[in-house]
Amino acid sequence: MNPNTPTPNDAAALAKVPEVTLGFWVIKIAATTLGETGGDAVSMSMQLGYLEATAIFALLFALCVSAQIRARRFRPFLYWATIIATTTVGTTLADFADRSLGIGYADGSALLLGLLLGTLWAWHRTLGTVSIRTVDSPRVEAFYWVTILFSQTLGTALGDWTASTAGLGYTGAALVFAALLAVVAAAYFWTGVSRTVLFWAAFILTRPLGATVGDFLDKPLNAGGLALSRYSASAVLLVFIAACILLLPQRAARSAH
Repeated sequence: MNPNTPTPNDAAALAKVPEVTLGFWVIKIAATTLGETGGDAVSMSMQLGYLEATAIFALLFALCVSAQIRARRFRPFLYWATIIATTTVGTTLADFADRSLGIGYADGSALLLGLLLGTLWAWHRTLGTVSIRTVDSPRVEAFYWVTILFSQTLGTALGDWTASTAGLGYTGAALVFAALLAVVAAAYFWTGVSRTVLFWAAFILTRPLGATVGDFLDKPLNAGGLALSRYSASAVLLVFIAACILLLPQRAARSAH
């Protein structure tokens, strides 16, 4: 037997999500940026509309989550494909709610924040923890992916609210969320704040950061963007993410069970 091959006991001791490293956050931010450019490419550039684009990405999300739950161990490309699916459906779903339904960025953000907090509360009440190190069974994975979907959708609405309604623009909003992430990082290194709380805070904040960066790349010049091709930007981001998955360590987190 190859000594590097995980035994059944080793596999059972691993979660089906990656260890949280610097590489994890690099890929996460790139994936959230891709979610914005990719979502806009389908809903706007292809002129399918927010509802139709949401239906397409929701199907992709359902297929990825189903494959992820059926997988018996952590598979990096499948995991990150599922993350990208949540970011794209989160983009078009938030845009549909905020713009097509007229809920607005502020009300949409408040509603999604409530749904996110409610999901985390239900997860904690059911299983006693929301640590990603417990994501090693279909039941926990269901909570995990619903939580991520709400966090990605919230990030889109929150990013749009900060950039547009608050008047900070895309670069100003990106700097705000980058600064908030720096505060979370400082708390991680220099305080005793719960690592689980800090993880979810950082996970949530990376989404509006990616959303505002994505908008900055593809929105028109007169709207404060660079007017880059959504297709080209999405393709470059996809290649970058694939390269990171191949080159940066992608190991499964140790399970808490």
